[in-house]
Amino acid sequence: MSEQQLAYATFHVMGDSVDPAFWTRFFEVEPDVAIVKGQPFITPSGRVSRTPGRVGLWGFGSEGRVVSDALEPHLRFLIERLNLTRTDLRETLAREGVTARFWCYWGNEAGNRIPDIPHDIRALMEAIGGTIDIDEYR
Repeated sequence: MSEQQLAYATFHVMGDSVDPAFWTRFFEVEPDVAIVKGQPFITPSGRVSRTPGRVGLWGFGSEGRVVSDALEPHLRFLIERLNLTRTDLRETLAREGVTARFWCYWGNEAGNRIPDIPHDIRALMEAIGGTIDIDEYR
């Protein structure tokens, strides 16, 4: 593994109606990021934002929790920890009027790494109506 990890992932619930307290109870985990649309929020640097949140967001990530330069272990950790295979997830997302996504960091300075998203993880996200976004950094 490199000094700086080359991959990690975050599961986001997003939408104008996101209630971070609801999702914290639902997933039974404290989020790494919680934003209520129209309200100030805590930035990654630990400061209060200068502007209100433009969208609601609840997020929990694998950074600092999983050690791997491949995406699969990060995604599997999130699936397990948040119990993303629960049968009521798609219905709950729809009822709350929000969407879900995996946001993946992919370090690829040399340009020779290909992100690996297994078929079953793609199928899971499709089943809950979610997306997988990969931000590649060169």
